[in-house]
Amino acid sequence: MNEQVQQRAQTRTQAGAPRYDARTTAGARAGRLLRRYRIELVIAVAVVLVELLLSIAKPAALSNGNLTNIAQAAAPLVILAFGELLVMVTGGIDLSIGSIFSLTGVVTAAAIPGHGVVGAVLFGLAVGAGTGLFNGFCVGVLDLAPFIVTLITFSVDGSLAFVVANGNSKPVTSQAFAGINNAHLGPVPIYIVYVVVLLVIIELAFLRLTFGRWLFAVGSNERAARLLGIPTRSVKLAAYTLSGLLASFAAILSIAYLQDAEVTAGNGLELQAIAAVVIGGASLFGGVGSAFSALVGAVLVTVIQNAVDLLGINSFYNGTVTGGVILLAVLLERVTRGGGNRQQSILRWFTNRGSADAEPPRLGTPPTNGHPGPP
Repeated sequence: MNEQVQQRAQTRTQAGAPRYDARTTAGARAGRLLRRYRIELVIAVAVVLVELLLSIAKPAALSNGNLTNIAQAAAPLVILAFGELLVMVTGGIDLSIGSIFSLTGVVTAAAIPGHGVVGAVLFGLAVGAGTGLFNGFCVGVLDLAPFIVTLITFSVDGSLAFVVANGNSKPVTSQAFAGINNAHLGPVPIYIVYVVVLLVIIELAFLRLTFGRWLFAVGSNERAARLLGIPTRSVKLAAYTLSGLLASFAAILSIAYLQDAEVTAGNGLELQAIAAVVIGGASLFGGVGSAFSALVGAVLVTVIQNAVDLLGINSFYNGTVTGGVILLAVLLERVTRGGGNRQQSILRWFTNRGSADAEPPRLGTPPTNGHPGPP
């Protein structure tokens, strides 16, 4: 009996019956990963090249001290970029995160003496959650323009930061609070652990969770998403609330490191976060992006700023250099995403929720979502 089974198996093999090949399957998966994250890989290579070229002029660029400074400076910006990404994937924008950053810092610092570390952190997170909830309600429920709504909260939170701190910085002397940033998990600094955990959570949500698919569907074509039964208002509300929470967490991490809360600490950070997301390959029109894109974009922005400092260039040129990089990233986006019907592909991806191999489409023209897209 066993001999007959072996003969049949041998006959099917000789006839060209498909056989499982682990190496072929692994190669196919690697190919899918490379296609999915091709832009992020290019940006990561650019980061390495910038550091290598900088080290020729300034050998200290690759020193442990400088690399640690880059990682420490990049961590809050990466977290801000994660929040901005969640909003931009839906086709919106959040200009308030810089002011949330400032207000959270002074509120948290002011709350530490009377409420302890835990109470102060909760107060700080409440600032971001409250502002984000307001943004999400106005954009998602009242259907107001994201630019206008978040510009309002940008102004309000920025002024409240001056009111709370009376225009002065607030020192933070609690060593327990400093441990939020300065602690280590084994040899790894805790702020790197925060970034990695958030990276994994957000990317898995994009790829595997229904909520992540909803974000992309809303950003691709909100009207079609609504017809599919997606609660578009709730999705936007959640996206802006999470953006505010992440902005507050980034501020708490920053003042734990600096041991000081400045009323102007968040000035310009919203633009840096938007720059990081765009540089990483996300679309300003929604429906495109990954957590890795926000990560590598934020790291590249930080590396560029660090290079400007090391080369002794006037820091006022930081914005000019960053602006040039954004322009280059947008031009590259137009080239790499020039063809295809993205609205149809994103909806096919959403409806294919049962497929284990389904992934967010990365090619095609960014959706208009009611706004004129690039030609």
